[in-house]
Amino acid sequence: MTQFLHRWFGRGWLSMGYLFLYLPIVVLVVFSFNSSRQDMVWSGFSLQWYAALLNDQEIISGLGLSLRIALLTACGSVILGTFAAFVLDRYQRFSGRTLFTGMVSAPLVMPEVIIGLSLLLMLVSVQKMFGFPERGMMTIWLGHTLLGMAYATVVVQSRLREMNKSLEEAAMDLGCRPFQVFFLVTLPNIKQALGSAWLLTFTLSLDDVVLSAFLSGPGSSTMPIVIFSRARLGLDPRVNAVAALTILVVSIGVIASSLYIARAERQRSKQLAAAAKG
Repeated sequence: MTQFLHRWFGRGWLSMGYLFLYLPIVVLVVFSFNSSRQDMVWSGFSLQWYAALLNDQEIISGLGLSLRIALLTACGSVILGTFAAFVLDRYQRFSGRTLFTGMVSAPLVMPEVIIGLSLLLMLVSVQKMFGFPERGMMTIWLGHTLLGMAYATVVVQSRLREMNKSLEEAAMDLGCRPFQVFFLVTLPNIKQALGSAWLLTFTLSLDDVVLSAFLSGPGSSTMPIVIFSRARLGLDPRVNAVAALTILVVSIGVIASSLYIARAERQRSKQLAAAAKG
């Protein structure tokens, strides 16, 4: 009896946790098909809010800007984060290492409000001195890259620590130069970490509100800023439709990546089994 109670008690808490996390998302998706503008008042099934998105230039332009910034941020963060992680992992002693480590890790623990405000003050000062850059896509990208680089460094550095360094040593013994070892041996062995860092920084950039709000200028509102500004004035059914489409795209991406990873793992298991038999 005690085991039965413990088992159902744990399942009950787990179910409540899932409901707390995912029930609001389900409600949001359901009411994105509501024909009424009033939330929580179901008046019939309709696709009118999805059709209204096609004529909503503010959301469309915000989405386009968010995607461009997220793509640039992910690429820039992975490149800079990989170099920073490689330096921190492979070169244990160099002048200024402690300062460099602190500067790389600072965005992880510093509130985004502080980061956004400091970047805004710096960019305003630079603009007054040189007339460049104006607040817009470039300034948002700089702020997102600063934050994303810190996350990418952590992800890549953890993989570098687990990597077998004898592979690099063997390549150098065979005559490879350091840059050849980096591009031909190191990068292929950490490609999964690079992919994870790219997806993580892309998501962080696409979802960011605080930094974008500080660093955006006239005519450069990202999709999260547009949604946030509309939510302050009252929930818009078109926002529900945007959220539902975002959930759909993310779900497809997660399922596709899970199937790809499972397939790759099965192939790897088959290869190991074939190698063991041979």
